[in-house]
Amino acid sequence: MSRSRSALRAALLALAGAALIALPARAASPAAKHGVDYYGYGTVPTAAQIAGWSIAVRPDGQGLPPGSGTVDKGADVYATQCAACHGTFGEGEGRFPKLAGEGKLTGDRPTPTIGNYWPYATTVWDYVDRAMPFPAPHSLTTDQVYAITAYILNLNNLVPNNFVADAKSLPQVKMRNRDGFIWKDPRPDTHDKECMAHCRDPATVKVSSTAEGKSLTPRETGPLDEMQPK
Repeated sequence: MSRSRSALRAALLALAGAALIALPARAASPAAKHGVDYYGYGTVPTAAQIAGWSIAVRPDGQGLPPGSGTVDKGADVYATQCAACHGTFGEGEGRFPKLAGEGKLTGDRPTPTIGNYWPYATTVWDYVDRAMPFPAPHSLTTDQVYAITAYILNLNNLVPNNFVADAKSLPQVKMRNRDGFIWKDPRPDTHDKECMAHCRDPATVKVSSTAEGKSLTPRETGPLDEMQPK
């Protein structure tokens, strides 16, 4: 019995070995041709696919595509694509943010809007283009995005009724809070070189300054933060 089992086991091992030898080598994935092999999953993106996501728009207008939109056209598109969430006049609905308003940001509970908070009109175009409308982003045409941007800026009394939004006019719109952002962090670098030998005695390390009292970071406890916009 034991000899039969040994013979059967040897035969099975021989068959398995032959099958492995007979299997063809796995074809290299498309990515392997570019020096990377991801086990055959996915493909290398084409230049057109990459360009489809290269849609960032800078404050100076770089990245804005050809096209245009008027305030009147924006009112029509906004009514069908935006009003359900943001209100007919940008007043906000439920948990969706308010878009229009010139209220100050210095109160206990300020309400940021495009009119009183956003620093650049080009950012409005960029956000609408990449993220709106909420249920179907990227479904708006370029001209529709320009039109909606023109209408929202008009709701905030930033542009006149005859304003035409395009790649040339949007960067020229002066937003109320353009100078209210601190672009350079005033806090000093506090990192130190890594130490593996002959390190400083921790007892000699002293904290020379903190961000407390310098209007750099909001408090986590107590009353509402008292930081004031510049």
